[in-house]
Amino acid sequence: MGIFDFLTGEFIDVIHWTDDTRDTMVWRFEREGHEIKYGAKLTVREGQAAVFIHEGQLADVFTPGLYMLETNNMPVLTTLNHWDHGFRSPFKSEIYFVNTTRFSNLKWGTKNPIMLRDPEFGPTRLRAFGTYTVKVADPARFLAEIVGTDGEFTMDEISFQIRNIIVQAFSRIIAGAGIPVLDMAANTADLGKLVASEISKVVAEYGLTIPEFYIENISLPPAVEEALDKRTSMGLAGDLGKFTQYSAAEAMTAASKNPSGGAGIGAGLGMGMGMAMAQQLNPQQGPWGAAPASSEAAAPPPPPPPVEHVWHIAEKGETRGPYSRAAMGRMAADGTLSRTAYVWTAGQDGWKRAEDVAELAQLFTILPPPPPEA
Repeated sequence: MGIFDFLTGEFIDVIHWTDDTRDTMVWRFEREGHEIKYGAKLTVREGQAAVFIHEGQLADVFTPGLYMLETNNMPVLTTLNHWDHGFRSPFKSEIYFVNTTRFSNLKWGTKNPIMLRDPEFGPTRLRAFGTYTVKVADPARFLAEIVGTDGEFTMDEISFQIRNIIVQAFSRIIAGAGIPVLDMAANTADLGKLVASEISKVVAEYGLTIPEFYIENISLPPAVEEALDKRTSMGLAGDLGKFTQYSAAEAMTAASKNPSGGAGIGAGLGMGMGMAMAQQLNPQQGPWGAAPASSEAAAPPPPPPPVEHVWHIAEKGETRGPYSRAAMGRMAADGTLSRTAYVWTAGQDGWKRAEDVAELAQLFTILPPPPPEA
């Protein structure tokens, strides 16, 4: 074996990459000293691209196919290196294989609620999440902007940055769309297209594209969702009077099946309250929804009893009380309460003399009858 055959046989002849992972985006072909033989075969499979780096400069990008690494099919490398001297010595270069297939089922979501002004509910907070796919559209730009010299670059290394871009674009679009919250579910497809368009403009600078973007769910805070559920229940109930009667009947039925006395009492009390509420909502109906036995209108309830005032007395810079009107009458009778004493009660505008208060002035005008004869 000659020295030429020995040296040329020391270097690899076939360069290729078979990916057995699901998240590898870029893989560098490893060779000690990065020495690649002149005339070596480069195999690029479907869903791949090979980026040729020579002495730190991007030389060529190979699409799927079989290539012989020679100057006649690598015009860019021809200007960087002369290959026709010596014994066609190997050249020191690097080859990066880039996965150009779609990386699917990637998750995104809003970490914090998005503030927006809803035309129906006013200021509202909401959250959203979904999935997206990403694909390398420009292998050379992706390698130069993101990967650098990383020998094995995975999707996890850039997914966090892409999620931040998605959330930022989604927040801006959803806040300015003016779509009511209750109508967003019917417009998720259009919203997804708008968000994907905005994201693609940003990730294109990285050499990436977002072929698919899906909004799986848009949700409101739990308190707002609970209020919406109550509002929906009221709409389904229809006539609140009949709904209350039905609820009372259900409570009575449940109480009859419950052997516990206390629970039965509570259910009966709830039924009574429900019947009373139903009568208040519809006074023209009887306790079970029927018309009252008498054709005359039910008598109006009596007015509430008058509120009795209690009084405070101010003397010598000190206050005492409160006293009821009866107590004030006794003090007026025994002389411990004079006409000029200052008094105050709730609702009164400041302190007044007792004789100036109509309710107390009469206490000083009533004189007892003459004593009986002995």
